Amino acid sequence: MSMSFLLPSMLGVGIFFVVPFLVVGYYSVVDTPFNARFVGLGNFIRLMQNSAFLSAAKNTAIFSLTAVPLAVILSLLMAVILEQNIPMKSAFRTFFLTPLMVPTASIVLIWQVFFHYNGTINEFLLRIGHGKIDWFKSGASYIVILILFLWKNLGYNMILFMAALNEVPDELLEVSDLDGASGLQKFFYIKLRYLSPTIFFVALMSLVNSFKVFREIYLLTGDYPVDTLYMLQHFMNNTFKSLDYQKLSAAAVLMFLAMIVIIGILFFLEDRFGKDLEG
Repeated sequence: MSMSFLLPSMLGVGIFFVVPFLVVGYYSVVDTPFNARFVGLGNFIRLMQNSAFLSAAKNTAIFSLTAVPLAVILSLLMAVILEQNIPMKSAFRTFFLTPLMVPTASIVLIWQVFFHYNGTINEFLLRIGHGKIDWFKSGASYIVILILFLWKNLGYNMILFMAALNEVPDELLEVSDLDGASGLQKFFYIKLRYLSPTIFFVALMSLVNSFKVFREIYLLTGDYPVDTLYMLQHFMNNTFKSLDYQKLSAAAVLMFLAMIVIIGILFFLEDRFGKDLEG
């Protein structure tokens, strides 16, 4: 009886996830979909010699290595701050929760109003005697996208950390107060250790979201942004348009393997830290 309830979901997963994944794996080891001649690692070798792919992979890695730690640390810091009685607490929380209720296209529109060449920020710079900055076609575009990514994701991460902080046992905090522990000592020796599962989850979600930043970059800059913002998704999107399915499939397989390795490392670290906490 239970299988009859699971069958529709299993069919959906098989048709829309498993089968496409197997097709991508098949395309990555043949020369063309029509000839279907097995070429082994030929497509992967050709991909690794492609300068556009190497540049996109490098930019994606740099962005993730920058954005993910910032997303974790800043959202945890904000959650700790909001535990205190600070002025304008509700306004602060609303500012970072707003992106959760606003569609991506609307967020991009807001960013265009602020950072367009004739937008609000440049008008302000002119008033203080500074020249205009082409925010979307210069090195400054990386900072613009990083700020957009953080603003869009910090609110959700902050909520998770606030919920986790509320689950820290009060008895431990009371005992630490009796022992004369400072606020920093309580945070690093008690709270941070109980936050390890949440830190792992936030890091994982931030990593996934960092790979999805292509949507905002694409809406702001199009198919070919400045070199520092040319991500793996740009490469895949442009490769798809050129109908080079073999190169596209090889890139997708490599990206999948890289994500598996990274997630495996995160699981290993969380497991080690969690066992240490339980002990």
